[in-house]
Amino acid sequence: MRTLMTTSLLLAAVLGGCAAAPGSDAAPPAPEKLKVQVLSELPHDPGAFTQGLEFSGETLYEGTGLVGKSSMRAGPAGAAPSVRQELPGLFGEGITVLGPTAWQITWQDGVAIERDAKTLAERRRVTYTGEGWGLCHQNGRLVMSDGSSRLTFRDPVSFAPTGSVDVGRDQLNELECVGDSVYANVWQTDRILRIDAATGRVTGEIDASGLLTPGERGSADVLNGIAAVPGTGEFLITGKLWPKMFRVKFVPNS
Repeated sequence: MRTLMTTSLLLAAVLGGCAAAPGSDAAPPAPEKLKVQVLSELPHDPGAFTQGLEFSGETLYEGTGLVGKSSMRAGPAGAAPSVRQELPGLFGEGITVLGPTAWQITWQDGVAIERDAKTLAERRRVTYTGEGWGLCHQNGRLVMSDGSSRLTFRDPVSFAPTGSVDVGRDQLNELECVGDSVYANVWQTDRILRIDAATGRVTGEIDASGLLTPGERGSADVLNGIAAVPGTGEFLITGKLWPKMFRVKFVPNS
């Protein structure tokens, strides 16, 4: 009898240990809390309603918005652009550059413009459904936001949708792809999210508040524009109508 009870207790302990083990539905870890550490400041066109910002090599590309003021431009960071193309009649949004090709999307016009990455000359236009906000490229695909909680993956040649993931956070705006992560400005806030593109899980929340002085804030709009500086682990960030760009690192917010 004692042997039977001992065996039963051991079996119960084993089963209990299995039940306590984390399962596939276990809660994911909380997002890492980060802040910006400013390394340097660069001038930025205060008339640029920034919608997209991205490096390709040492060249910084920027897309701007507002009807009648939309453009795409490229040149050294902190200097006047060496190449610029206007986008008349449309409201420009996010941009991305893949080798010889640059893409620029539009807000509510349902049009994406394919450009020559060197001259920014327009090659062709393709249409899409819904709004366009942010754009970046990752692992042979485009990643696009539309102001909702969803990221849509698109073919880099046809621009056709190939899939999507829900992040669970609304107002995803300008995007920057870095490795398997997507960094997203959250519209009307000073926050940037780091997102696992495979699952949509938010792995980091970055507090980018306090970059502008109260005087600069008076004529500036929201934070929007994040570009990874190649080979450094650093980023260049700015906003709509901001007079400055900031070269930063994302560090623990302790």
